[in-house]
Amino acid sequence: MRVMSFNANGIRAAQRKGFFEWMVTQNPDVVCIQELKAQQHQLEGVEAFWPEGYHCFYEEATNRKGYSGVAIYSKREPDEIIRGMGHEEFDGEGRYIEARFAMPDGDLNIASLYAPSGSSGDHRQDSKERYLEFFPALLSARAAAPGNYLVCGDWNIAHKEIDLKNWKNNKKNSGFLPHEREWMDRLFGEMGLVDVFREINPNEDQFTWWSSRGRAWDNNVGWRIDYHVATPALAAKATAESVYRAERLSDHAPLTIDYDVEF
Repeated sequence: MRVMSFNANGIRAAQRKGFFEWMVTQNPDVVCIQELKAQQHQLEGVEAFWPEGYHCFYEEATNRKGYSGVAIYSKREPDEIIRGMGHEEFDGEGRYIEARFAMPDGDLNIASLYAPSGSSGDHRQDSKERYLEFFPALLSARAAAPGNYLVCGDWNIAHKEIDLKNWKNNKKNSGFLPHEREWMDRLFGEMGLVDVFREINPNEDQFTWWSSRGRAWDNNVGWRIDYHVATPALAAKATAESVYRAERLSDHAPLTIDYDVEF
């Protein structure tokens, strides 16, 4: 099973940059997309946004059009689609969609997540704090349920110093604040979830987002804020990872992980 996660920073912009042509060459089974910056009606009738061979599900922002939004594409038709995380503020921003697949060893649930960013000001950091308070209950419930759970997306937090180039200069910035990093510690500690990428790639300079300022992309001065977060049994089946940097399809790079799972 090949699962791809990609913050498109505008799905229409990513389409113009060639994302969909590249995507089909990778033959993913499931694609989780974040930051659509589009409403579904704007994508209707455009073949690229409904790739052949995939069941496509969009969760748009309703309280701020042209903002946020997530999607899941799957070769296999899901048994159920769960829209939203059960919080009015974040569901109105289109931040979570989940697909459930009945499997022989229990359900496999795969979610596309676009966590709030606090980098644009105090009001957005306040929103992020509400998310940090709310979301763990959902994660805990999914992690404790039978079967396997995988959340792919832009978590907007770099967990450790290795996960961003200039960590010393960012200790007071949203995305690398001490309490945000401690939140990730709990996620991968007491909650028992797994940072799948780091299980198979412990190397330095592995980033998924680069600022548009300066020559961050050219010099690989980035942050690793896109994750596959999984329950342990599924994480143990990860066999290969890839961060695609041959083209700049967004300010994020697609993150793909293969799992030894019949899908």
